[in-house]
Amino acid sequence: MQHLPVTLPPAGTPSAPSVPFRLPQPVARLLSRLPPYPASWVFVQGLNRLLAPQLPDDVRALLAARTLRLKLFDAGVAFDFAWQGSAFAAARHGAAPDLCIGASVHDLMLLARRQEDPDTLFFSRRLLLEGDTELGLLFKNTLDSLELPPFELQSLAPHRVLALLRRR
Repeated sequence: MQHLPVTLPPAGTPSAPSVPFRLPQPVARLLSRLPPYPASWVFVQGLNRLLAPQLPDDVRALLAARTLRLKLFDAGVAFDFAWQGSAFAAARHGAAPDLCIGASVHDLMLLARRQEDPDTLFFSRRLLLEGDTELGLLFKNTLDSLELPPFELQSLAPHRVLALLRRR
């Protein structure tokens, strides 16, 4: 397993990535105070609804018991999760994950809406992949091959999320 750490320079330095939008500081402060495990649990509910049904069997096998972390740089939050046989499950935040994926909320929205290519974000230092290189390539290639429904921010409106949870 080869590890290639990639770090982003602090915001404001000449080589810092240029991000057109950052979360407002009060929102980021609020989000950064959320406990990691419940936030990860909520995150994997979305992954299991949108992503898990489309994962090919070979990808599921390669993800087995591998831990992943999604960092939202400007929100100050991280979601830890792992593939557990038939679904993603929240993992306890602590030990270093096998793969850490990080970006700003804005850049992740661009990826989710397929308005930006992961390679472009990676090479412009706006997307971080840290840890197991092979797992990072598996992640990128899998996302590129999936037919995801268009992601609309309105689907995260609190009343829609609560209605979905009530139906379950």
